[in-house]
Order: sequence, then structure tokens, then C-alpha cells
Amino acid sequence: MALNKEIILTQEGIDELNREKRKLIDEELPSVIEQLQAARSMGDLSENADYSAAKDRQSIIESRIKEIETILVNAKVVEVNKKDKSAGMGKYVVFENLSNNKQIKVLIVSTEEASPYSTGANEFMKISTDCPIGMALVGHKVGDIVTVKAKKPYDIKILSVDIK
Repeated sequence: MALNKEIILTQEGIDELNREKRKLIDEELPSVIEQLQAARSMGDLSENADYSAAKDRQSIIESRIKEIETILVNAKVVEVNKKDKSAGMGKYVVFENLSNNKQIKVLIVSTEEASPYSTGANEFMKISTDCPIGMALVGHKVGDIVTVKAKKPYDIKILSVDIK
């Protein structure tokens, strides 16, 4: 990740990164340190698989902490225009895929924050403004029918646009 590159995030995204960082520092890192101490107590470290696995895990955790810190230092919270009723960054959108009549709930975010998987029926997928659905939604309002430019283009109808 390039240093000093402004990263646009929602406030939710910043809060989520702070929670992840706290969990890594307060739970994951102490746990792996305990594993390292236990593995060291077994003697010879050169052929100790538990020690090697714990060292690898420690490296991954520390790298992720540094990555989160870099993101947070360079983060700028997106200003959500509450008066603008069109879909855009930081807005929750429900739309219907007109090819299969399925309703989908999304939160439009930046590429860095995107996570196209929801965890339940009431959860929103986080889609990027750069993905085909995000590009189709941005700037459009409730009732608009827009075409998603994918390998096989399809139409979606915007059912709601909210800030939360």
C-alpha cells in the first residue's frame, strides 16, 4: 500500500478497522506470544513445527496491524450528502435485479472498504464505486432502472437509497 495516498472510507469502515486493530493487539498477538513461549519450552526450535507456525502467525498479525495503521493515517471520511437522494459513497441502496427479481442490499464504499459478501438476511454487502453494480448505481435515484455493464449486461431497479 502506497504511503500518503488518501484513502476514502466511511465512518463505519474506520470504526471496523479500529475494532480489528484492537482485536489483533489485545487478543490475537497475546495468544500467539503464548504459543511461542509454549513452543520454546519444548527445546530445539529448529524442527519445531508449532514454533514455526506461531512465528508465521505473529508475522501476519504484525503486518496487518501496520497495514491498518497506514490506512488509518491516510484515511479521509467520506462526507455523505444527506440532502442528495441519489446513490453514492456511504449510502445504503436496495435494488431489484430485474433478470431474476431478487432484491439485494448494498452499501456503496471505496475499493479499499469493499466486501461483496453479506453475513445474513439483514446485512448489506459493501460494494465499490468501481465495480459494475456500483458504477451503475452512483448518481441514480429511487425508481431508476439502470444497466449493469457486466459480461452479460442486466438491468436493476433502485428501490431505496438511505444513509442508514
